[in-house]
Amino acid sequence: MASGQRIYLDHNATSPVRPEAAEAVARALQLPGNPSSVHAEGRAARAELEGAREKVARLVGARAKNVVFTSGGTEAANLVLTPSFRRLGQAGTVRLLVGAAEHPCVLNGHRFPSEKVSAIPVDARGVLDVDWLEAHLKGAGEERVLVSVQLANNETGVLQPVAEIAALVHEHGGLVYTDAVQAAGKVPVDIAALGVDVLTLSAHKFGGPKGIGAVVFASDQFEIADRLVRGGGQEKGHRAGTENVAAIAGFGTAAEIAQANLTREAGRLSSLRDEAEAHLRRVAPEALVVGAQAERLPNTFAFAIPGLKAETALIAFDLAGVALSSGSACSSGKVRRSHVLDAMGVEPALAEGTLRVSLGWTTTKEDVIRFAEACERVVGTLYKRKASAA
Repeated sequence: MASGQRIYLDHNATSPVRPEAAEAVARALQLPGNPSSVHAEGRAARAELEGAREKVARLVGARAKNVVFTSGGTEAANLVLTPSFRRLGQAGTVRLLVGAAEHPCVLNGHRFPSEKVSAIPVDARGVLDVDWLEAHLKGAGEERVLVSVQLANNETGVLQPVAEIAALVHEHGGLVYTDAVQAAGKVPVDIAALGVDVLTLSAHKFGGPKGIGAVVFASDQFEIADRLVRGGGQEKGHRAGTENVAAIAGFGTAAEIAQANLTREAGRLSSLRDEAEAHLRRVAPEALVVGAQAERLPNTFAFAIPGLKAETALIAFDLAGVALSSGSACSSGKVRRSHVLDAMGVEPALAEGTLRVSLGWTTTKEDVIRFAEACERVVGTLYKRKASAA
């Protein structure tokens, strides 16, 4: 690999579009018809749309009729997190219990009154406190509860015991939503095995185009009375507006490829991640790998080195040709302390210096070697500054 070539290790922010997905987008853009039209051109667009819906459904073990396309993961979460989400024939939910380390689109995107929302704490590993959850489910009395729990954390990669949580919530008559945006395409996701009532996805996290996502219901026995986008009857009335057929086509293709390569790719990325972590520990033995004691995504690790500020480090790695992140990419480019790390009890000085490495389908062993070389330069500069200040 040429020394001047940049290394992209920020797949949790956006994974580069797979060529096959880009080709699907380009092909679908040439379809002239509206998928709601009954003529031949409209039927061709509808066929493209429904073919992609089948592929997205298969990625998470769902039925195609229960997939609703949205503009992305944020809209999908905002659509679901409302008191009007309910099982047919039942009353809506009254209270929301949400993981303290959830993505901002969940923490800030729900439509519940603030006094009806409680945060489920996480432990030092980043794993939800199930005992706390059980106590609050019991304390809810007759109030129907909606529990929102991320399958995989976008900053640390920590996986949550969603199946265990879903069984507990259903035992107490509640509903369960999981943000599966970071997990899908990286680890097996099966909506029935998880036991959740609804989950959400975003195409650009596993090689699809940006700006397209989905809500996936466990069955057709759920409804959302208070829709976000009202108008025509598209997406069975859940989300009005002419569907983005081209982006949906790319979504479906990326989902199909991710599913076909899931086991092999997970093993490959896990090996590369472990190698990258080992290089980091070699050059910075005091480095903290956040959530290392928990089960994590195979492609993700977050680390902090005492004395190293995230903003300074990001610039240094960028100048060395390596693209990393300081956490979520949803903060307008700002580098600020993470609510995820605060919830985990990470010391503020370390939290302010935490970086995230997230690998993906473009990542190679040579990329990991380049990351190791950049680590040596960045950490070496830090140690020199410490020595000169001593």
